Amino acid sequence: MSLALFSAADENCISLATELLDAGASVDARDRFGTRPLSRAARKGHLEMVDLLLARGAPINARNLAGATALYFAAERGHVAAAQQLIERGADVKLTGRSGTSPVAAAAYAGSDAIVEMLLAHGADERAPDETGKPPIVYAAARAKLDIVRRLLARNIEVNAQYANDLTLLMWAAGADEKVAEADALKVVTYLLDVGAHIDDRDARGRTALMIAAEGGRAEIVNLLLARGADTSLKDNTGKRAADLTTLSLLRERLMAP
Repeated sequence: MSLALFSAADENCISLATELLDAGASVDARDRFGTRPLSRAARKGHLEMVDLLLARGAPINARNLAGATALYFAAERGHVAAAQQLIERGADVKLTGRSGTSPVAAAAYAGSDAIVEMLLAHGADERAPDETGKPPIVYAAARAKLDIVRRLLARNIEVNAQYANDLTLLMWAAGADEKVAEADALKVVTYLLDVGAHIDDRDARGRTALMIAAEGGRAEIVNLLLARGADTSLKDNTGKRAADLTTLSLLRERLMAP
C-alpha cells in the first residue's frame, strides 16, 4: 500500500492517494532513502498532492536519510509555488539537506531567485555554509546565477571573502561548472570585478582567477581578465603560470604575449 502511495505522490494522482489514505496508507511511510510521500510530491511540484498529504497529517519537516525536507526538495528543483506553499504552512527554512546544503543554497544552485528571495524573507541564513564551507553565494557564482549573486552580495557579504580552499567568488565564477554557458559566467565575472573583486587573489594552490579560467579553456573570461589587468606572470604553487595551464594554443599565445 505504501509503494502505491509513493507512486500516487509522484504522479499527482489525487484520487488514488485519497483512496489509499482512506484505506490506511501512512503519510509517514519511507522509501529506501528515508523520503516520505510529501517530499516526493514537493520534488515534483505537485501542489494539490502536497495539500492533501499535509491535510492528512504528513510531518512537514520530516527529513530523509540525507537530511532533506520537502521544502529542500522543492527548492532544489526550483518549484516556486510548492516552496511557497510549504513555507506558508510552517516549513523550517533552515533545515539542511545532503552534505549540509541549505534550502537557500539548493535554490541558488537551481537558479531560482524567487525561492531564494522567499527563503530569506522568512529567516533563512544567507551565510549558512555546507559541510565543505561553501555558503549559498558560492553555489550561485559557480552556476553563474547573476541575479542571485547580486541579491546575496546586497546583504553585506564580502565580495573578496575566501571560502573552502581559499577560493573567492571571482575564482568560482571564472571556473564555473562546465555545463554553464560561458556568456553567463562572463556576466558574473564582469559584475564581480565591477563591484571590487580582487583580480589577482590566490587560492590554496596559489592559483588566480586567470589561471583557473585558462585551465578551463574559458577564452572570453581570460580575455576579460587580461583587459582588466590580470597578472600573467604569476605562478601557482607548482611554478605554473596561466599560459602553462591551458591546452588551447591560441589562448596560450594570448597569455604569453608581452
